[in-house]
Amino acid sequence: MAGRQAKHDHMAKALIYNQKGDQTGEVELSPALFEVEMNQSLLQQVVVAQQANSRLTLADTKTKGEVSGGGKKPWKQKGTGRARHGSIRSPLWKGGGVTFGPTTAVNYSKKVNKKVKRQALAMVLSEKAAEARVLIIDSLVYDKPATKSAASLMKKMKLDNRLLLVLEKIEEQTMKSFRNIDGVNVIAANSLNVYDIMKSKNVIFTSEALKESEKIYSKK
Repeated sequence: MAGRQAKHDHMAKALIYNQKGDQTGEVELSPALFEVEMNQSLLQQVVVAQQANSRLTLADTKTKGEVSGGGKKPWKQKGTGRARHGSIRSPLWKGGGVTFGPTTAVNYSKKVNKKVKRQALAMVLSEKAAEARVLIIDSLVYDKPATKSAASLMKKMKLDNRLLLVLEKIEEQTMKSFRNIDGVNVIAANSLNVYDIMKSKNVIFTSEALKESEKIYSKK
């Protein structure tokens, strides 16, 4: 019994604040999402995959088949004394297609199964929780964009930049209130990801976003 009590006493917790920035209590966090042991190799696998999946191929050259014009032979096959050409779209012509050039058809994506993604997400959230960098706001309700009010809330909670704000779903007025504050990233619970958590100093959940996140990512 004593052992169980000791384990309960060491459960991950987070402070709760109201929209004015006043501390109102604390909440116990789900062990399945906030008390997961770190595995660096698994984490690296997920981070590399996420970076690869967000990579874009900027250079996109055109092949012979994509270059406009040149639908007919530039001159007749014989009798001109010039070399035979079938189309000015050929790579041999200036402005023609490019042979083996870079294209957006290159696929850099890497697949990682959902279970591994969830585990990595829990690892980085667990680290934030252990450092007391997971905070809860009971609710955030804005009738209209209020950047000044949002900045005042952050100041009272002693939060600087590199903040990830997690909402149950993206609410336009709340997003507009925070998005103009340098270093603040607003995200919906169902879009929570390892990279955004890692690059943030603090992670703030609304109470509803916390429930939604625990429901989505605590699955085995």
